[in-house]
Amino acid sequence: MQDHHHKKKFLNLPKYTGGSKAFREFIAANLRYPDAALEAQVEGIVIVEYDIHDTGIVQHPRVLKGIGHGCDEEAMRVVSLLRFEKVKNRGVRVKMTTKTKISFKLPVGVEISYTTSKKSDPGKSNVPDQPKPGPVSYEYTITF
Repeated sequence: MQDHHHKKKFLNLPKYTGGSKAFREFIAANLRYPDAALEAQVEGIVIVEYDIHDTGIVQHPRVLKGIGHGCDEEAMRVVSLLRFEKVKNRGVRVKMTTKTKISFKLPVGVEISYTTSKKSDPGKSNVPDQPKPGPVSYEYTITF
């Protein structure tokens, strides 16, 4: 009896059309930075593991390493959108498990938020947009 387990490495595995460059571009184009993560200024890498069926469909995404604030769910959502090339192996159903690192990097420009508030005299706050006498002070909150 021949052991057929050694032939496994010759199975056709699903590939991403266009290779890793196209793969990265797809993720970059579809990734939405979660509002909660933007507000909390959260950056980092989410590692998602998922199965690719021989039909090219991604199944069962799971977060191996998360950073929270909605990023983990977003990483799973994006990998679920991926479609790989279908593969045919004679009489064998193939399921491949792979890992992807998805990097959440705050967009430049979001990191600095200015809040300008005009200080008004107490008691007059119900008067809309009236020019107020006296100096106007601006407050800047700069977060890095």
